[in-house]
Amino acid sequence: MTTTDTLGEARGSAGLARPDDLAAALYTPEARRDPYPLYARMRRESPVHRSAQGIWHLTRYTDVDAALGDLRLSNDRDRMTRALGGLGGNLKALSRLTNRLGRVMTNTDPPDHARLRKLANRAFTARRVEALRDGIQATVDQLIDEAVAAGPTMDLIEAIASPLPLSVVCELFGIPPEDRPQVKTWFRRLGNLTAGIEQAEAAVDQYEEYLSGLIRQRRSEPGDDLISALVATQAHDDRLTDSELLSTCFVLITAGDETTANLIGNGVLALLRHPDQLARLREDPALIRTAVEELARYDTPTQSIVRVVAEDVEIGGQLLREGELVYPFLAAANRDPDRFEDPDRLDLARPRNRHLSFGTGPHFCLGGPLARLQTEVAVGTLVRRLPHLRLADEAADGAALEWRPNPLQRHLSVLPLTY
Repeated sequence: MTTTDTLGEARGSAGLARPDDLAAALYTPEARRDPYPLYARMRRESPVHRSAQGIWHLTRYTDVDAALGDLRLSNDRDRMTRALGGLGGNLKALSRLTNRLGRVMTNTDPPDHARLRKLANRAFTARRVEALRDGIQATVDQLIDEAVAAGPTMDLIEAIASPLPLSVVCELFGIPPEDRPQVKTWFRRLGNLTAGIEQAEAAVDQYEEYLSGLIRQRRSEPGDDLISALVATQAHDDRLTDSELLSTCFVLITAGDETTANLIGNGVLALLRHPDQLARLREDPALIRTAVEELARYDTPTQSIVRVVAEDVEIGGQLLREGELVYPFLAAANRDPDRFEDPDRLDLARPRNRHLSFGTGPHFCLGGPLARLQTEVAVGTLVRRLPHLRLADEAADGAALEWRPNPLQRHLSVLPLTY
């Protein structure tokens, strides 16, 4: 769970003050199905837009790219808590949960962030991620086998997109198979604020107690897993404290789950809606790596992140004041025609594809390489093994697809397929 996940869902149920507010339109059923026409309108009419609740929305590539690297736009937990608490309603309740998450990398600013990230990077290496490839391939093959054996249709989200990242992260962290159903339950409670902040807080308590037990066990009996590597890592006599170790494990295990599921689900849907590009990938499987980048750009899994203004800053001719919340919309930036030629076209071989789907600057997504690898294997294997894959009849009409009501995440509830 990230602040982006929780803030977007709570904001979506908090009520809207002004029907003519462009930001309010993000919470309509139309935008839930397809937000990109609204992003285009916001870029044209109000690219630095202040909502009725006083939250700034950035939609141009240049503004979003600059915001991600601007230290005046803070990710600090304490500032975030104060900003949320000042808005009232569900967002005020959410501030309690944000405060509970501790000083993890995603909730700190430099220099604390740089120190925590450096230590985590020593354990979460590119070599460790690539070593997971064969295991990911075996898991994908097993999930496809089970789906095919169950009948002529599948829900891609339930059959592959959701269980794959959970399985991979549990394997990476050495979580025993018998504990994984409970971990899955905690994940779902943390990601579903409509069930209540109190339930999410209880899940945090239980999840942290469980992780603390794993950390104690790895200290006495280290293994070949990421928790053991984090316990052992140090730089210039600097180590993660027990609290930092717990928080780092928490965010690394949790953050990549939903983002990867969204990337796989959105990516497969985009391919099935663009049969020419799907055929292109089938004819040239080596295209899969650039295809993953384009799928991430085209329908961005994390639509926006959240920042707080740490000191007054001018963006696009607007003055953003200290303490105000900012949503830099990665998805809107990824469709900006000033940056990408014909941005609404899916092109699996798109050159110079510097999208912002995994962020940039000091908070560039640490788990991005793992999300890319899982998507590469999952999508590539589906295309290779199921040559007649298509949307089931009930999903062929885009209006029938169900998207979760969080405009900061692009998340299909189900994706029925036949093959």
